[in-house]
Amino acid sequence: MQICTIQRTGSGGFIKNKIMICALGEKNCPAGGGAFFCFGLQVQDWFCIVLRKGIIMDDIFDRLLILRSPGVGPVGYQKLVKQFGSVAAAADAVRGNLDLCDAVSREMDAAAKNSVQFVSDASEYYPVALKNAKNHPPVISVRGNIETLRRPMVGIVGTRHATAAGMRFVSEVAESFASHNVAVVSGMAMGTDTAAHRGALRAAGNTQTVAVLAGGVDYIWPAENESLYWEIVERGAVLSEMPVGFIPKGPNFVQRNRWVAALSDQVILSEADLKSGSMRTAEFAIDLNRRLWAVPSHPSDARSAGPNSLIARGVARLCSGVADFFGENKKIANRDDKNSKNTDDENLILDALGTIPISESVLADVVKKSVSEIKRNLVVLELRGLVQKQNGGYVRL
Repeated sequence: MQICTIQRTGSGGFIKNKIMICALGEKNCPAGGGAFFCFGLQVQDWFCIVLRKGIIMDDIFDRLLILRSPGVGPVGYQKLVKQFGSVAAAADAVRGNLDLCDAVSREMDAAAKNSVQFVSDASEYYPVALKNAKNHPPVISVRGNIETLRRPMVGIVGTRHATAAGMRFVSEVAESFASHNVAVVSGMAMGTDTAAHRGALRAAGNTQTVAVLAGGVDYIWPAENESLYWEIVERGAVLSEMPVGFIPKGPNFVQRNRWVAALSDQVILSEADLKSGSMRTAEFAIDLNRRLWAVPSHPSDARSAGPNSLIARGVARLCSGVADFFGENKKIANRDDKNSKNTDDENLILDALGTIPISESVLADVVKKSVSEIKRNLVVLELRGLVQKQNGGYVRL
């Protein structure tokens, strides 16, 4: 598809910068002198829909024309379509706004150049769970493998400041879901979101994970996750309800969290503070009647407050691992194997460590060994990938 801005003469006057959607490609584009057919034209708007072999192009332009109108969101969109009786009629009511037409044309042109697809809620590719959510976005933009949107989905969210153990747990759960043909949905933030996406990408296939962005589908945020973004585009899908090129603001992240929950059949909350975006996602999941899971953690860690509170309220099921979903728990099996290779002193240290960093001196008191012995064993365990130093102490992986 080629989006063209053309100049035409009508009613004796020179009309500048009107919009044309061209399905014929650049070489055969009407703006370049190729053959075309226009119908239903009004002189004042000069909007042409190009036909080829009797096929009319998709109505995405009309839908975006309504949706990108000032002050119109999903609710206003539905009201306008209902008021005028159809998408085409509602679009006709705003088509006289030439600046709006030009803006939509430029957005569609940018989308085409960046391999971005628009999917309306009338499309077979529009996710069913999202469509069933109240006030869902009428049009979403997608970059990547659009077939991913047909998959059943699970949302996995949590804090950006996740512990190493928390991220490892999330990664293993995500990998298991992806291996069972369930796409993992998250927000591509640092920490938990990143672990969820990367875990899903470890599974074979190219419809493994969906990243929901607060900005335009082409706006990579955070910048540190640029490589992850392109991996998801290659083997999953990135989607957004916002215009192509849009730079997000605070409220957009809240709405992004709602769509993560809406896309998902069930949502898993890992580590999260009580007042956090991840907890908002969990609340959205409750409102949307999605099954909610929470990963418990040590109460002395603020990151446990969110999931622990949901379990205490009885609104979330306790998530203890892969076995909750698929009757397997690779994590426990792997630990047993590793422990059999360790010395008794090393296993004592592993048993004393958890997700909260513990200093060498405290470990020495707990396991009744000298600090020098503790240091020596920690070096060995760290080299094996069983422990990690964090914030002046050690955690178990």
